[in-house]
Amino acid sequence: MAMIDAVDIPTTHGMLEGLLRHEGYTSLVGMAAVVCHPHPLGGGTMHNKVVFTLAKTLGEAGIPALRFNFRGVGRSTGAFDEGRGEADDVRVALDWLAARYPATPLLLAGFSFGAWVGLPVGCGDPRVTRIIGAGVPTSLLDVAALTYCAKPKLIVQGAEDQYGPLASLQPWYAALTEPKALRIVPACDHFFTGHQEDLAEALRGWLAAN
Repeated sequence: MAMIDAVDIPTTHGMLEGLLRHEGYTSLVGMAAVVCHPHPLGGGTMHNKVVFTLAKTLGEAGIPALRFNFRGVGRSTGAFDEGRGEADDVRVALDWLAARYPATPLLLAGFSFGAWVGLPVGCGDPRVTRIIGAGVPTSLLDVAALTYCAKPKLIVQGAEDQYGPLASLQPWYAALTEPKALRIVPACDHFFTGHQEDLAEALRGWLAAN
């Protein structure tokens, strides 16, 4: 049975509020994941439905999943920092998860702003072995930040994504280093409205193959 623990993650500006979904294990898991939420100034939190779906699907695959609120969101201390401080928050979350599950490979997943901030951090962290981006805002996330990332990567995008339209997504994705996989959800917007199960299915299929 899945368990969800409320956790406070210490950081230099105070703490980050988080939720860890797991199966009751504290060690001896094959992988653990950090999931990053969308833009704080747009109402993004760790309770966002896409973030919840990512964490739930990872948890059902036996992967403990930590979602957390960026600085200034919910009970997390600090204030919005235009992505710079939020990248540090991702590093702190990875450190916390690595301490809970020592010597365990990590996975980094992000939705929208969470992908923009989190994916470059995950690519640069040797503990992170897999990367997932959902609703990637291609106008913000310069592919150069990921060009030399040779870790398995999954990109899941709605065919009608307003912030990562196919016209810009396709050349962006083509520039990514292998291994990589792209799943396009038909008739789907940036927020995966009405398509949560399609997102989960794309993730399940990729996890089974990777």
